[in-house]
Amino acid sequence: MGNTAVPIVRSLRSERAWFVRRIVLSVLFLLVVAVPLFPELFGLDELTPFTQVAAFRPQILVVVLVLALLMLVRRGWRIAAASIAVLALIGAALTTPRQFSHARPAPAGSRPLTIMVANVLGGAARAADVAQLILDRKPDLVSLPEAQADVREQIRALLPGRQYKGYTAQASSAAPSATSVLVSPALGDVAFASEPGTTFGNVVVTGGNLGEVRLIAYHGYPPLPASVTTWAHDLLKVREWCSQDPPTVIAGDYNATVDHADFRAALGGYCRSVGPSVGGGLQGTWPADQPAVLRTQIDHVVVTRQFEPGRFATYPIHGTDHRAVVATIALKP
Repeated sequence: MGNTAVPIVRSLRSERAWFVRRIVLSVLFLLVVAVPLFPELFGLDELTPFTQVAAFRPQILVVVLVLALLMLVRRGWRIAAASIAVLALIGAALTTPRQFSHARPAPAGSRPLTIMVANVLGGAARAADVAQLILDRKPDLVSLPEAQADVREQIRALLPGRQYKGYTAQASSAAPSATSVLVSPALGDVAFASEPGTTFGNVVVTGGNLGEVRLIAYHGYPPLPASVTTWAHDLLKVREWCSQDPPTVIAGDYNATVDHADFRAALGGYCRSVGPSVGGGLQGTWPADQPAVLRTQIDHVVVTRQFEPGRFATYPIHGTDHRAVVATIALKP
C-alpha cells in the first residue's frame, strides 16, 4: 500500500505543477496578445509599433478569435485559448457598434450639409474622378489633403462654371503639407484662414451663409515610427477646435482611427466621427489598393454635438491610396 501511494502522490504533485505552469504561461500569452491589441491600457499607445498596429484592431481581433478556436483543439492550450477568446469578444463588443449604429432622423427645421474628403496623394489622384464625385454628390465643402493650389485648380477647372471657390494652405514646399478646400457657391461669400498648431496646412472656412458654423479642412501628420509625437501633437489641435463654442465640422485625413486613444481623446465629449455614428465605422479608407477587409478608416468627417450625423459612404478615386469620403450632416435648430 505504501509503495503504491508514493507514485500517486508524485503524480498529483506533477499534475498540480503542470497546471500552475499552464496558468502562468496562459497569463503571459494573454499579455502578449493584449499589449498590441489594447496598448492604451499599458501606457504604450504612443510607442512604435503599437500606435501603428492599433489602427488595424478590428482585423487583429478576428485573427485572435480564429487563433483561440484553433488552440481549443489542444487540451494543454485551452486555458490560454479561453482567455484570449474572452479578450477578442470584449474587443468585438466594443467594435460592433461602429457597424450597427443607425442615423437618427434630422430634427425638423435642421440645416443639411454635405461634406467630402479626398486625399489626392500630392496630385497623383485622377482629377476627373474627384470632379465627377463633386458633380454627383454636390458637397458644400470639399477637403483636399495633399492638394497644392495647382491641383486644386485642375479639379476646379473640370467643374462647369467653376463656381466652387478654392483656397490652399501649405506649410512647406512638400506636397503632403498642402491642404486645399473647394466651397460651394451656395455658402455665399465665405472667408478663408489658416490657424497655427498643425504640422500640415489647415483651412478654416467661416462667414457667408454659414452663419455661426465653422468648417475646417485638416490633415494630420502620419504616425511614422519617428514621428508619433508629432502625430499626437496635431490631434491636440483637433481637441482644441472641438472644445470651442461654434458648431464645427473638421473634415480630412486624420491618419488616426477610433481605435487610437489619442483620436478618442481629441474628440472628447465634444465631437464625434460621422462614420462610426451611423454604421459606417468599418468602411476602410486606406490603403485603397487593398481588399476592403484590410483597410482602416483614417479619413473622417468630425462634427460637434450641434450636428446630427446622417449618411456616410466611401468612393474610389484612381491614383490615390485613399478612398474619398462623403458624409451628410444636419445642424440642429
